[in-house]
Amino acid sequence: MSLLTPPPLTPPERTLRVCRAASRLCGRLGWAPLLEVPLPTGRRLDILALQPDGDFTAIEVKSCARDFQTDAKWHEYRDWCDRLYFAVDLDFPQALLPEEAGLIVCDDGEAAILRPPAEHRLPPARRKSLLLRYARLAAGRLQGMLDPAGAAELRASLKVE
Repeated sequence: MSLLTPPPLTPPERTLRVCRAASRLCGRLGWAPLLEVPLPTGRRLDILALQPDGDFTAIEVKSCARDFQTDAKWHEYRDWCDRLYFAVDLDFPQALLPEEAGLIVCDDGEAAILRPPAEHRLPPARRKSLLLRYARLAAGRLQGMLDPAGAAELRASLKVE
C-alpha cells in the first residue's frame, strides 16, 4: 500500500459514512431522520424518517455483502414503516438486495435514490404508536444534549431506549 492510498474502510466506518449520507438525503427530501430507533420487538432500525405527510420510511444500512447475507431480521422492519429502503455504498453488490425494497446508494457524503420501494401502509393504531415513540425518542435525545446530567434520568422516565 502506498502512502498516498488510504487504508480500506472497516465495516463500522463504512456503516457510519452510509448513515450520514442517507441522513443528509433525508434532510434534502424534507424527511426527519432519527438514527438507531428501538422497536417494541427488541429490534433497532438504523434510520427511521418521518415524512412531511406523516408517513414513515425505514432505511436499513448495509456495509457489505456479508452484513446483508447474515441479517435475517430486516423482513421484520416492514411492519414498522410505510416504505423500506436499503442504503449501501458504491462497492456493495446491489443484485443481492430484494427488488421490493428501495435502494439508496451513497458515496463520499452524497446519496441518491436509485429505486423506489413497494409501499405497505401502516395500520392507523401502529402509526400512532410509532409516531409517539418517534417523538418521545427525539425529544429525549434533544434534552440529553441540552442537559447531559439529566439525560439518564429522562431516558429512564421515558422508557424508550
